[in-house]
Amino acid sequence: MIPNTSGSIPADLDRWLHANDQRGMDDLFAFLRIPSVSAKSDHNADTARAAEWLNASLTRFGFASEILPTPGHPIVLAEWRKAPAGAPTVLIYGHYDVQPSEPNELWTSPAFEPTVRDGKLFARGAVDDKGQLWVHAMALAAHLGARGTLPVNVMVLAEGEEEVGSVNLAHFIERNRARLACDYVVISDSAMFAPGIPSILSSLRGLAYFQIEVQGPSGDLHSGMYGGAVVNPAMALARLLATMHDARGRVAIKGFYDRVRAFPAAVLMGMKKLPHSDARFRKDVGVKALGGEAGKTTLEKLWTRPTCEVNGMLSGYTGEGAKTVLPAKAMAKVSFRLVPDQDPDLVEKLLRAHIKRVAPPGVTVTITAMHGGRPWRADLDGPLFDAARVALAAAFGRDPVIVGEGGSIPVVGDFERILGAPVLLVGFGLPGENAHAPDEWISVDNLRRGMRAMAVLYDALG
Repeated sequence: MIPNTSGSIPADLDRWLHANDQRGMDDLFAFLRIPSVSAKSDHNADTARAAEWLNASLTRFGFASEILPTPGHPIVLAEWRKAPAGAPTVLIYGHYDVQPSEPNELWTSPAFEPTVRDGKLFARGAVDDKGQLWVHAMALAAHLGARGTLPVNVMVLAEGEEEVGSVNLAHFIERNRARLACDYVVISDSAMFAPGIPSILSSLRGLAYFQIEVQGPSGDLHSGMYGGAVVNPAMALARLLATMHDARGRVAIKGFYDRVRAFPAAVLMGMKKLPHSDARFRKDVGVKALGGEAGKTTLEKLWTRPTCEVNGMLSGYTGEGAKTVLPAKAMAKVSFRLVPDQDPDLVEKLLRAHIKRVAPPGVTVTITAMHGGRPWRADLDGPLFDAARVALAAAFGRDPVIVGEGGSIPVVGDFERILGAPVLLVGFGLPGENAHAPDEWISVDNLRRGMRAMAVLYDALG
């Protein structure tokens, strides 16, 4: 338990959280024991049970909460709208579904039996996202338990399909736009930069994902009888992919960078001050050298620059031993990570034009767009981010840093686009927490500090 010296944490909220610490942990353990794996139909009943558990918990805390159906897994929507006149409305988003636990044999303790070891809470969903959602639930309960009221109007929206692409969420937000109208959106489903360094996530890269297929002869051929005369689709694909970067690691597709919006100099300078080590980064990922765009730091490459990556390739004979075959076709899966203001639809057009220019005669190239998501970047000015800085400093004893994320969370853009409200991304995970992998964990200390930070956030916003 963190020391009971609250500093700028209101004493009444701090006392309530201390007094209810064990009850809160017991409740979180019960939540984590429910195997709400949204990707597996044989866990549909468990996923529904997690929604019911969360709905009942938020009702117990004092919210008007209900379970709303979607074509897939349901949404839990809890509301508290008794704040003083003129108080803002805050929408808190999280998800109660989790990734599959397999391979189960690689877990030190069972995935759905929460266990604390060395200050870490291990369980599937501990950090992604049940633990972080529970941070907000306990912060809200502290206000209602200690004061009987909240300084802001609050909605908690928890979905059960984040791990399968949030396929019904955008439509739900559109359909309930008036009911979900708010001043701010707060999401905790991310990580701090390092232990003890609270972080505000300021940007997310978007995504454009494609399958590229190269078709040559009507069937596989004998490489001795036909090799040298027939264009080899595997070689054609390899050469085609090689044209996508220049010698300095930049994407060589004409027009690709035209809509890239530069990051503010202050943000880039702040990244350079973060305690990052390329040597440690290389060791962590197991490589001897780093690549990417020349002239950019590693954090710039990960957070602020677009990319083109080959995610998979398939062609010809790949079994044991030798088979002298000239393959009839070859396939690659290629993804682009995008930054503001790039558009996945425009990237598709640019890619098709590029392939048309460089594809060799003798083969047919087919491009299939598989998935896309827009990038996002926060405007770090305004009361939401001012309040976040105050709250994180109160709980962690130091000012937060501004970080980026190389991955994508499409729902962030959906909230801003549909509701017109700024989004705060503030997470309490840590690097190496094994989200989506065996032995997923979250720091118990971060859970407790996160509860206090969010309790202060609501005060600061109100």
